[in-house]
Amino acid sequence: MKLNLQKNLKNNISMEKTTHKLTSFTSHLDKEYGVKGTPTRELYEQEFETFKLGVMLQELRKEQGLTQEQLANKCGTTKTYISRIENNSSDIRLSTLMRIIQVGLGRHLNLNVSL
Repeated sequence: MKLNLQKNLKNNISMEKTTHKLTSFTSHLDKEYGVKGTPTRELYEQEFETFKLGVMLQELRKEQGLTQEQLANKCGTTKTYISRIENNSSDIRLSTLMRIIQVGLGRHLNLNVSL
């Protein structure tokens, strides 16, 4: 029964005509937030980088089997601050970021500047 439903669904999907044109993610961003260099797009890019940083820190912390509280204690900050960084709710100072990565996670921070 399940296999027949899957075959029917697959056949129905393949017979449908696509009425929407696919666009690239860059085109989507251009349409929604403006082209690179515009204030709205720059704000989006900045917020996305902050989001990625929080996700990266959370993944590294979990990879090492640390709780937010344990990481905070290792690097001299608070659990609340670690949580706010991981959840994209806080700006972070470079010195604090370096301390979290080096002291708390035992890693090295490399920065890149691009055009």
